[in-house]
Formats: sequence, C-alpha cells, structure tokens
Amino acid sequence: MARRPKNRCVQCLPRVNRFKPAGMPLSELEEVVLSVEELEAIRLKDLEGLEQAECAVRMGISRPTFHRILVSARQKIAECLVMGKALRIEGGDFKLYPKNYYCKECSHEWQASFKMEQDDGEAICPNCGEEDIKPMDPRRRGLGGPPWDSMGRGPKKGWGGPQDK
Repeated sequence: MARRPKNRCVQCLPRVNRFKPAGMPLSELEEVVLSVEELEAIRLKDLEGLEQAECAVRMGISRPTFHRILVSARQKIAECLVMGKALRIEGGDFKLYPKNYYCKECSHEWQASFKMEQDDGEAICPNCGEEDIKPMDPRRRGLGGPPWDSMGRGPKKGWGGPQDK
C-alpha cells in the first residue's frame, strides 16, 4: 500500500483559479489541473527566484520532492500554453501556514488572518496602529535566527571562521 503524501506548506491560496485562452469558450477547451502545491513551487522558484533548497525548506519537503513538483507544474503550464488548454488550480496535499508579522515601532509580533493575507491593502499593527511592519520568515520565531543560521558548506562557513553578515 502506498504511503500518503506529506502535507506541503503553502503560504497563500491563489486569487484566481482558472486561466484559459482568450476568445475560446471554456466548454470547448480541455482542462489541465494544477495543484495548489505545484503553484506554490512555481511561485517560490520562478517568481521569488529562490534556490531549490530554500524552496524545499519553505514547503517542508525534501529537495528531490520539490524538484518533482516543480517539473510537473512546469510541464502542465507548458502544455496549456502550447496546446491552448485551460488551466484550473485546485486540490493537492497542502496546509496553509499563516504569515507572521513584526511591528518595528512596538516590537509586537502576530499572525495574519487569512483575510489579511488575501488583501493587498495596507497592513497595520493591531497593537499600536503603526504601518511600518515587517513580514517574518515563516520558519523562524522572531527576527533573529539560531546562532548556527549562517553555517553550512562553502567559504566562510562553520565554527571559528569569519562570518558574513
């Protein structure tokens, strides 16, 4: 029996869930279904320009799994563009994680409601009303990371060497 796929972390749901070629009725088009986690992979890699390792960490999956999801998403999008098919975004194995925000004025931290994440309007601190807020990395608590955050492979990494800051 196959294992159930692990839920992938997704930052937000799409604002629009269907795309189709202009001038063609949807009833006459074949549809290709893109899962929400495939859209998230495209967003992280192609829109935000992150490395695959960072994308995988943000989605809570391994790098090979992220690569498979990304390849699948790109194939589906290419099929729609080249063959003139409609694209529908729905379903998948994912969990929505809320965005965390930090107020620079009063140091208040909070999680945004789903409605706030969907709005493009001005976000304000619920504690002091300040508009100078900063989104926090969803993998960390607070602004600072652990002391081992800057370590890893490569030049100037590890214990005892000069650190990039």
